[in-house]
Amino acid sequence: MTFDASHAETAFERIRIVLSHPSHPGNIGAAARAMKTMGLSRLYLVNPKLFPDSQAEAMATGAVDLLAKATICGSLADALAGTVTATALTGRRREMGTAPNWARQAAADLIAQSGQGDVALVFGNETAGLSNEEVALCRNWALIPTSPTYKSLNLAQAVQILCYELRLAVVDIGLPPAVPEAGKPASHEEVEALMAHLERTAVASGFLVPANPKRLMPRMRRMFARAGLEKEEVNILRGMLASFEK
Repeated sequence: MTFDASHAETAFERIRIVLSHPSHPGNIGAAARAMKTMGLSRLYLVNPKLFPDSQAEAMATGAVDLLAKATICGSLADALAGTVTATALTGRRREMGTAPNWARQAAADLIAQSGQGDVALVFGNETAGLSNEEVALCRNWALIPTSPTYKSLNLAQAVQILCYELRLAVVDIGLPPAVPEAGKPASHEEVEALMAHLERTAVASGFLVPANPKRLMPRMRRMFARAGLEKEEVNILRGMLASFEK
């Protein structure tokens, strides 16, 4: 699915972060903080064990406003109402009809699909995760690539990783167009013209003595080759040399 870069600013307004049956209020607060650092603000809670709670506020650290406007739902189906798609984040392989995505691809897909309406990223309970029934309510599911010998992630940590991936997807897609000449490598002729200009200026200034040039110009050539000069950089250097000549 294609994504218009002009949509990047509003994409996050259509993303719901859904925590299903969270049991620890501290994790709710830490998840809210993780969301806010990446620009997300729509928190949905499905049957939280303790909420509102002072520990959630303590862990939110500047994101209490997200807690105050969090949407409380009685079921995951309620939390997903009105969305065009949802992705379940699960730490274990499931016998599902669709293959999972890694977190990065899942985040990019959600950003793209947010152009069609609200989307959701669903996280399960700290102890049991998401049930098969909850995963089945989501059109897609995703995994975080963890160590095969230790896969345990705290709920808030998982939220932070996925929020970061969502932010990264928006940044990658929403970058402004490059300046026309930016990043274009200098041609062979342009580099040679720079070398000639540099040698001429060095001789005129007395820095380079033609009768005893030593290794100056070969070393300068090697340095420029290592740098991989761009057109704009050559223009800057030649402008400086022209200024020095005056």
